[in-house]
Amino acid sequence: MAAAEGAWSDLRTRLLSAAVLLLVALIGVTLGGVWFTLLVLVAVGLMVWELVPLFGSASPQLRVGLGALGAGSVAFLIYWQSEVAFGLLLAAPILVALRAGHDRIAGFFYTLAVLAAGAGLIFLRAEGWEPLVWLIAVVIASDVLGYFAGRMLGGPKFWPAVSPKKTWSGTIAGWFGAALVGVGFVLWCDAGWGLVALSAVTALAGQMGDIAESALKRRARVKDSSRLIPGHGGVLDRFDAILGAALVWLVISGTPLAGVLP
Repeated sequence: MAAAEGAWSDLRTRLLSAAVLLLVALIGVTLGGVWFTLLVLVAVGLMVWELVPLFGSASPQLRVGLGALGAGSVAFLIYWQSEVAFGLLLAAPILVALRAGHDRIAGFFYTLAVLAAGAGLIFLRAEGWEPLVWLIAVVIASDVLGYFAGRMLGGPKFWPAVSPKKTWSGTIAGWFGAALVGVGFVLWCDAGWGLVALSAVTALAGQMGDIAESALKRRARVKDSSRLIPGHGGVLDRFDAILGAALVWLVISGTPLAGVLP
């Protein structure tokens, strides 16, 4: 009984924090334009700020500086799309790698992934609110169904060496939930039926984003990337799945598969 209660002990805090985050996200998505851009830039800056100490010790000034540089480079890319802007996007990842005490390659690529995903979300919103709502809904459905199924059903672990709490039952439930979101958007937005499979693949990408961040934290021997969000840890802890999903969208959007998107 005590173990069961422990498994759900953080549920209320998680739900309250998630509700606030969802409200802020919905307001940003609805308003779009500069407001959504600012929301993403703040999130990107905070994620870089959280990333820096995962690769070694860093002064508060360095963390703030690299976070600001990362967010600024994304803003520059959004408003001045050029070779210079793409080059500037590499500045923060290079500096993270140079200042890292370990895992320099991982530091470079993970920081770059955060920046690319942030830019991708802003570009996605510029195409209309439906594609972005689909992406967010897929990640939320996968996360929620995976959370409850994993705790209720348990079973074999998905990748115990990296993420001890994730189970196959929760992972598969996440795919199923994402596929249902895909069905909803096919019926609602008249998208192609390929969106159902694409939703499940996007959920898997989100789960891999979560796994990748878990691996970084295990290497750094920390539980959370920060304590900014009660019940969830840091911004990176909460949005790691969105990062993975956004990166997959960046790949898909440049292929014929983009035709099935809402």
